[in-house]
Amino acid sequence: MARWEPGARERLVLAALDLFTEQGYDATTVAQIAERAGVTKSTFFRHFPDKRELLVAGQDALSQLLAEGIAAAPADAGPLEAVAAGLRRASDSMGPVNRELGPRLKAAVAASAELRERDALKSVGLAAAMTTALVARGVPETTAAVAGEFGVLAFKRGYAAWVEDDRADLATHTLAALRDLRAASASL
Repeated sequence: MARWEPGARERLVLAALDLFTEQGYDATTVAQIAERAGVTKSTFFRHFPDKRELLVAGQDALSQLLAEGIAAAPADAGPLEAVAAGLRRASDSMGPVNRELGPRLKAAVAASAELRERDALKSVGLAAAMTTALVARGVPETTAAVAGEFGVLAFKRGYAAWVEDDRADLATHTLAALRDLRAASASL
């Protein structure tokens, strides 16, 4: 096993998603994930406390990028313009590995109730990060919460479109999704 080969974290996530899809979440062990990724079990545990945490790998970094983008938006930006700045910042940090995860993640989540629950909690965490960043800008709590939820939905829709269309970058897709949501909300 290659213990010090770079990219162990990414390989662990990819291996886990493949195994979750092939044999189910419950039937997959940490030992199998580590073996498929070409690392030891101790390397697995240096990166993740347990296999449930694989689904939310990168959530803290994504939340931070969204919040930083919102904080860095121009002072006169409205709540959704600030969310757009957060989406742009987070989207710009995504690369080919993130695109490759899309179909695998979708299949693994669809096959497991526990992973669907984890995915929902991830969305809640992302919305909370954006809401907190908007409130820090002086946006009223309710408005910030709605804008944060729009941001999560725009990110999810944009990410799904990006996985299917490699002609445009993720930011293009997430910002288009945000514009669509804004337009749709006008008809509510």
